[in-house]
This record gives sequence, structure tokens and C-alpha cells, in this order.
Amino acid sequence: MFSLFKKDPTKKLRKLRQQKLEEAMQAQRKGDMRLFASITNEAEALLVEIKQLEQEKV
Repeated sequence: MFSLFKKDPTKKLRKLRQQKLEEAMQAQRKGDMRLFASITNEAEALLVEIKQLEQEKV
């Protein structure tokens, strides 16, 4: 009944992942490939966490 008022936990993670991907793109444009790889790795970890939450929801 009250699930209507619950916030979607993946929404915040998706937004954070999108921000990380944009940061990675900027690092890549500047030529900092180590920073690009690091930020991309963080974004991929967020994706794994999002998928886990979605699996629990089903």
C-alpha cells in the first residue's frame, strides 16, 4: 500500500553513474587516461549495484 511513496533506490545511483560517465569523458578529452579508467571503473561498479537492486526488486 505504501510502496507508492517509497523512493526508487536505483534512481539516485543512475544519476550518480551518469555524472561519473560525464566526468570520465572530460578526463578522456583532457588526455588523462588513468583518471578516465578510474572513473569508468567506478561507473561500472555502480552499474553492478543497480543491477543487483533490480534483481532484488523482481
